[in-house]
Amino acid sequence: MRITRMLGAALLALGLAAGPAAADSSPSPSASADGDAPTRAGSSFRTATEIEQGQSATASGSTGDYLYWSFPADTGQRPTVRATVKLPATHGSETWQLDVYDGLRRRQACQYGAQTRTAAQGAASVELACVLRTVRGWSEPWADDPLPGTYYLRLTVVDLAAADLGQPVSAEVRADSKDIGGAAAVDGTLGKPLVPGIAAKSAGQGDGSKTAVLSSFGRDDGWSSGWWSDRWVWTGIGAVLAALAGIGGYVLTRGSGRPSRVPPTV
Repeated sequence: MRITRMLGAALLALGLAAGPAAADSSPSPSASADGDAPTRAGSSFRTATEIEQGQSATASGSTGDYLYWSFPADTGQRPTVRATVKLPATHGSETWQLDVYDGLRRRQACQYGAQTRTAAQGAASVELACVLRTVRGWSEPWADDPLPGTYYLRLTVVDLAAADLGQPVSAEVRADSKDIGGAAAVDGTLGKPLVPGIAAKSAGQGDGSKTAVLSSFGRDDGWSSGWWSDRWVWTGIGAVLAALAGIGGYVLTRGSGRPSRVPPTV
């Protein structure tokens, strides 16, 4: 009975500990579409239009233009970016490509998804997608692992007939993430997320002038990079189970403490 009570209490504790971990692994909530969604794209990394995860952004341009957006991604998230390009009524075969870069402007590989697609002659639209690797809290300097910070989207046509160059097109992009949690945790953290660039902010003189300051983010700004992850919860669960197994094995093998047979009397 004592062993049964111990097992019951341990299972209850494990359930309470696993609750937050299960909640952390659920997909991140998506932002609802509203009138504040961006309706234009940048023409370079420095002018990339900022969007939030779960927010759709649209832009108009011409074939041959480079369209740029940026969005934030944090440790433990696996971003998925999608783009839909609406093509003119009359056009030849066109190949479009969606590239993703991190805060250091390193091109990130896609785990899966069609980031390059060819639209047949007269097709109304083309859809592109890229599922990135899970963002890590830390990486070796020589590696190109995804790290927390800003990510850039670049959408452009890479192959088309000369007669189709400059035709009007419209694009819609969206970035979402799935929270992977402690399954992708590493023993390390960045000093600061990779959020490069210059942000123009009001200088406060009252004359509308602006001054350039370096973008900077830290733990107080909502970034979760650090030593804690739900991997510690599951490590604790494993330790408790191992301890219970040791106690159970000891109780089962120690016997009653008395000899099984009484020696014959002389």
